[in-house]
Amino acid sequence: MRKVRLADVAAVAGVSMKTVSNVVHDYPHVTPEMRRKVQQAIDELGYKPNLTARRLATGKTGMIALAIPEIDHPYFSELSRYIAEEASARGYRVLVEQTLSNPAAERAVLNDREAGVVDGVIFHPVSMNSMEVARLKRDVPVVLLGESTMPVTADHVMIDNVVAAQEGVAHLLAQGRRRIAFLGVVEGDVTGSTDQRLLGYQQGLVDARMPLDPRLILSVTDFTPEESARAVRDALAAGLGFDGLVCRDDRFATGALYALRTAGVRVPEDVAVVGWDDTELGRWATPTLTSIAPDKRELAATALQLLGERIDGYQGIGRHRIVSHSLIVRESAPVAAAVLSS
Repeated sequence: MRKVRLADVAAVAGVSMKTVSNVVHDYPHVTPEMRRKVQQAIDELGYKPNLTARRLATGKTGMIALAIPEIDHPYFSELSRYIAEEASARGYRVLVEQTLSNPAAERAVLNDREAGVVDGVIFHPVSMNSMEVARLKRDVPVVLLGESTMPVTADHVMIDNVVAAQEGVAHLLAQGRRRIAFLGVVEGDVTGSTDQRLLGYQQGLVDARMPLDPRLILSVTDFTPEESARAVRDALAAGLGFDGLVCRDDRFATGALYALRTAGVRVPEDVAVVGWDDTELGRWATPTLTSIAPDKRELAATALQLLGERIDGYQGIGRHRIVSHSLIVRESAPVAAAVLSS
C-alpha cells in the first residue's frame, strides 16, 4: 500500500500543503475550522507525519518515552495508563520501553538511544545508583520515578514510602493487632522500595513502643505471588504467630491471602492484611484488599509537568516532588467495628 503523503491530505482537505504542515506542526495561527478539516483528512487517510521532518521544523517530535522495569506489573501497567492519558492531554504520544531492571538497558535509556526520537523521558530506574545517573550523558530531558535513585541534578517524583508504611502499621495497631509481620525482604533486591517500606514498618512499631521481632520479617527469593505464598506457609508451619501483615506490594498480599485461606486462617478475623499500590489485584481479591495507594494520577501529572518544563527549556537544578498517598480500607483489614461484627 502506498504511503500517504502530505499532498494527499491537502487534496482531500481542499487546502494547501502549507496549511496541512501548519496543522501537523501545531502552529497557533491556523483557524479552528481549517484545523478541523485537515485533522478529518488526516484521520480518514491514516496519515502519519514524518518525525524527522517535524523535528527539523519545530525542534520537537511530539513524543516522549516511558521506561519502566516491567510492563506486566500491575502497578506499572496502571501508572502507564495515567501517564499516557496525561501526555495525550498535553499533546504528546508515549513510547513504552521495558528495562527488566537490567543495568545495560537502563543505561541505554539515559545515553543516546532516545535522542532524535523523543522530546523527553520518564524513567523508573532500579539497578542504577544516583551517581551513575548523574554522570551519564543526557541529550533529552529526563524525569525520574521511584525510590532507588535521587541525583540532585535530575527531577524526581515519588511518594513517601517510609511514612506510608508507618501508616499501614498504625492502622493495624489501631485494630488491636499486636504481632505484625512484614512480607517481605527479597533476596538480591536492588529496588530501594523494599528498604524504605521495611524502615517505615519498623518505625511504626517503634512509635507504638512495640517490640521488634526479626522473625516477623519474612524473606522471599523473588517478587512473585507464588513465593510470597510459600513464605507465609512456611511461617505458619513453623508456628510463627502473627495477627497482622504488611506487604510490600499487592502481588505479595494476594499470595499471602491465598496461603492463609488454604491453611484455614481467617482474614481479617485471625490475620489482617495490608497490601501496597492499590491495584486491580487487590480490588478483586477475596477478601478485598486494604492497600496503601499512591496517587498514580497525581504522580503522572507531576512527572509530565516537570518534563514539559524541561522540554520547554528549564535547566535548573533537579526538583524533587513527593506526591500524596492514602490507605484504602477494605475487607482484609477493616476498622475494628467491622471485625467485631463479622
